Amino acid sequence: MKVVRTDRELECPEIDAGLRARGVELVTLPDGISEADLVEQVADADLLLMCYTPVTGSVIANARKLRGIVKYGVGIDAIDVPAAVARSIPVVNVPEYAEETVAEGAFALMIALAKRMPEIGRAMAAGGWIWPEQRWLGRDIAGATLGLVGAGKIGRSMARMAGQGFRARVLGFDPNVDAQTMAAAGIEKVDDLHAMLRECDFVSLHCVLNAATRGLIGRAELACLKPSAVLVNVSRGALIDESALVEAVLAARLGGVGLDVYAMEPLAKAGHMLSPLFGRDDVILFPHLTFFTVEAMRRLSEDTLARCFEILDGRPVQVRSHDPRLRAQRQNVVFA
Repeated sequence: MKVVRTDRELECPEIDAGLRARGVELVTLPDGISEADLVEQVADADLLLMCYTPVTGSVIANARKLRGIVKYGVGIDAIDVPAAVARSIPVVNVPEYAEETVAEGAFALMIALAKRMPEIGRAMAAGGWIWPEQRWLGRDIAGATLGLVGAGKIGRSMARMAGQGFRARVLGFDPNVDAQTMAAAGIEKVDDLHAMLRECDFVSLHCVLNAATRGLIGRAELACLKPSAVLVNVSRGALIDESALVEAVLAARLGGVGLDVYAMEPLAKAGHMLSPLFGRDDVILFPHLTFFTVEAMRRLSEDTLARCFEILDGRPVQVRSHDPRLRAQRQNVVFA
């Protein structure tokens, strides 16, 4: 049997070793592979593992032996799920491996910006010492207001860290989560996004990307924020209108920005929408690695291999995600 794994730049030695131990032919492909080359490689593949590389309808249509698609990660926006469903090819992701991990990453970006760690660290590296001048004043999380855009598992973990851990007031905007569920997580539900943004000292995004949320934070929403507010996004880059974000940062209409995700990845110091933000003291650009810890990668490897072996053994693959696109599948799947 042949297994293809895209995005080999994301090193997954346990996954690769586990597959090879099963005696399969494993082919790893680089990020940025063309659709035509991917079609050629997947044409005789039994299983496709992907992380970022788009799996289009054309790729699926030409994969005559394909028995399953495994996203070794969470988001499935790059997969043409309806095309796979039409051919009874199950699609599965690994939704739970990094919920706490990514929340920790979001909190790290928030507190680093609040305490001005990037610029103070650079000043120390350059001069060896600094004195407590006004320009180095940081801010407390305790007593501040954090607004969550999205109150799923990662958002609720973030709420616990900020609320129970640091005594912040936590507000939440999420039409899909009821007030009782939010209250149990220490979140005050707010139904008006603009009203919530006006109250926030910190805002962190934790929602899925779909037609309703694409560009959710645009010029109007950024204009609602206080000039001192810190905005963090570890969810999906396209949730933010990035051109509007650059304008707001360059005009000093935000107190800080921490990003781990981008509408177009990889980021680049030149020629990218967000290139003007490189090197700024009020911006942290992280390379989509808040998920990348020893513990999370161990969980990812274990769960990915479990899903792969189910497919390779001809068993129904376990779908643990509640994404309606995956829950709509009816063949060769079982729901956890």
